[in-house]
Amino acid sequence: MTATFKSRLKEAQESVEACLKRVLPAESEGPGELHQAIHYSMFGRAKRVRPALCLWSCEAAGGDPERALEMAAALEMIHVYSLIHDDLPAMDDDDMRRGRPSCHKRFNQSTAILAGDALLTEAFAVLAEAYSEDGLLVRDLVRMLAKAAGASGMVGGQALDMAAMGAHDALSAEEKLKALERVHAWKTGALLLGSALCGGRLAGASADVMGRLETYGRCVGLAFQVTDDILDCTVSSAELGKTSGKDEAQGKLTYPGLLGLAGAREKADTLLSMALEAIAPLGSEADALRDLGRFIVDRSL
Repeated sequence: MTATFKSRLKEAQESVEACLKRVLPAESEGPGELHQAIHYSMFGRAKRVRPALCLWSCEAAGGDPERALEMAAALEMIHVYSLIHDDLPAMDDDDMRRGRPSCHKRFNQSTAILAGDALLTEAFAVLAEAYSEDGLLVRDLVRMLAKAAGASGMVGGQALDMAAMGAHDALSAEEKLKALERVHAWKTGALLLGSALCGGRLAGASADVMGRLETYGRCVGLAFQVTDDILDCTVSSAELGKTSGKDEAQGKLTYPGLLGLAGAREKADTLLSMALEAIAPLGSEADALRDLGRFIVDRSL
């Protein structure tokens, strides 16, 4: 990570976190421990990749990234809700998230479920309030976010992931790879793709630029999960911030498991090259996106 990119990412993180604190109810508010659980999960150690992708896609398309702040905050609310629910015993069953106890371990399962429910719901309220002067824009952003997060996106990918555990032994190697790519394109990639598209829409991007952002978003979205798979089997739980090695232990398909570590790294590099090629015509305004793509693939933590 270059010093310039590190500084830009920190600036984006701080801007988004300030916006989140502005749009979320105070931690001290009731009912019960609901908002304590929301703040606990939202403001732990986090890279804020999806918000940064939204802000910098807006910039790459010629827009003002400040205009995309509330959209970026809504994306992070959706992401954190998904992490809270993903960690539950009925899902991936993980006691650690971002280097500390998961929400359901710090509080309890019912509070964690409700904290996730609240974040999902309130994310759409943030959009409606922030962009209320433009009804068509609100419509498009809500549609994009719902598609990225719903049954044909992140939630659908989670369903595929849960259904696939231990159910792929009879598949050929090629079929396993296709099944894995479908899971990751939905479970992880859809919200990253949605982040790029929402940023472009806020900038009023042309159809050509939206197409380039779509290709970039799809490629870095999948590259993100390939890299996660690599980290899951090469980095300790303390470094990773969550339990490492869980995918293999649960019998899930992974890119290193199917392609080997070298093959998985090659896959991530190929996806990065495709992403960078897509945004090559966007000039220096897309430099932050280029650096973000490299960060996603090259990150060690």
